[in-house]
Amino acid sequence: MVAASAKAGDVDAIVRGVEKRYQTARTLKAVFLHRYSESRNALRVESGTVFFSRGGKMRWEYESPEQKLFLSDGKTVWFYVPADRTVTRTKMKASEDWQTPLALLVGKAKFSRLCGRVELSDARTSAAENVVLRCLPKSDKAGFLELLIEVDGQYRLVRVLIREPGGVETEFQFGKWHENLPLADTLFRFIAPPGVAIVDEASIAGHLR
Repeated sequence: MVAASAKAGDVDAIVRGVEKRYQTARTLKAVFLHRYSESRNALRVESGTVFFSRGGKMRWEYESPEQKLFLSDGKTVWFYVPADRTVTRTKMKASEDWQTPLALLVGKAKFSRLCGRVELSDARTSAAENVVLRCLPKSDKAGFLELLIEVDGQYRLVRVLIREPGGVETEFQFGKWHENLPLADTLFRFIAPPGVAIVDEASIAGHLR
């Protein structure tokens, strides 16, 4: 259990538990809340359902306050807002900055690749058994100042807080995790509806911030 490891100060055990859980899961489904703020002023709060699959595949279905779709098929990333009748498209490698802290969820990363140091944080948790890991970047080129990762007693991610220069914070809260559901591969393919314009973009990283 996470709480027992935390009392012993065994950060490595917690890290191994999280990595093992997400590296062995074939598919994942959860509800999420996405908050973006600057200088502690919340600029955007959204929620919906997210699906993950091996090979870098993600499907973020934003449901409130506006319907949006953020989808990755492992090679190409799509961002679609039905009200705008436009979809932006970019290659996966051009969006590596947004996928880095979330790559754990598709089995594509280890803490050692993201963090120069991992330690326990005294940040407040949403449940008594949870702990928060603080990830410090390997270099100034990482694009973030620190990551706070809240983990529950089963090594599931509860919250990921990304702090960036300039007082920018991106937070994801997750709940109702389901693992190894039989998700069709078509769930991670995007087909533009008739009349929707496709715009190629060098990077659409900001849509997940």
